[in-house]
Amino acid sequence: MCVIGISRCIAARLPHKTNMEAFLVSTGIVALAEMGDKTQLLSLVLAARYRKPVPIILGILIATLFNHGFAGALGGWITHVLGESLLRWILGLGFIAMAGWMLIPDKLDDAEQAKPVKGALGILGTTIVAFFFAEMGDKTQIATVALAARFSDAVIAVVAGTTFGMMVANAPAVLLGDKFANKMPIALVHKIAAGIFLVLGVLALLNIGG
Repeated sequence: MCVIGISRCIAARLPHKTNMEAFLVSTGIVALAEMGDKTQLLSLVLAARYRKPVPIILGILIATLFNHGFAGALGGWITHVLGESLLRWILGLGFIAMAGWMLIPDKLDDAEQAKPVKGALGILGTTIVAFFFAEMGDKTQIATVALAARFSDAVIAVVAGTTFGMMVANAPAVLLGDKFANKMPIALVHKIAAGIFLVLGVLALLNIGG
C-alpha cells in the first residue's frame, strides 16, 4: 500500500492522464518483475560485499536511468517505424512472451559477480557498470521497451515509472539484504507479474484500451 501511495503521489504531478497511467503501470510491472530477478540478485551481492548502501543505491539509480532511458527511446522510436497493425501484433505477442519469461527462475552469472574495490567512489563506479550491463537484455529492460512502445506519447513517464519500480525492488534489498529476499514470496510475485503481462498482451492483440 505504501508503494502504491507513493506512486500515485508522483503520478499526480504528471500533467496528463496518459502520463499517470503510463507511470503507474510501469512502476507496478517493473517492481514486480524485478523481484528475484538477476539484477536484484546483483544488488544483494553488492550489498553483502561492500556494505555501503548509499553508493550502491545511487549507482543502481544512475545505471537504471541510463539503461531505461535508452530502452524508452528505443520503444518510442519503434512506434514511428512500424505500422500500427504490426506494432500491435509485436506488442501483444511480446507481452505474452514476457508472461512466460516471468515464470522462469533467474540466476546471476559468475562474470557478473562484484569485484573487490575500495572507497565510496569505487563502489559507486563498480555498481553503475555492473548494474548497467547486467540489465542489458534483462526482463525489466525489455519490458521498458515494450511499455514505451505501448505508451509512445508518455515515454518519459514510462522511464520514470520503470526507474522508480527498480528502486522500489532494489533499495530494500540493499538495505535489508537476505532478510528482505527471504521474506518475499517470489513465486507468487512472479505469477502476478506474469498475469499482468498476459493481460496487456491480450489487450494489445484485441486493440482494447489503445
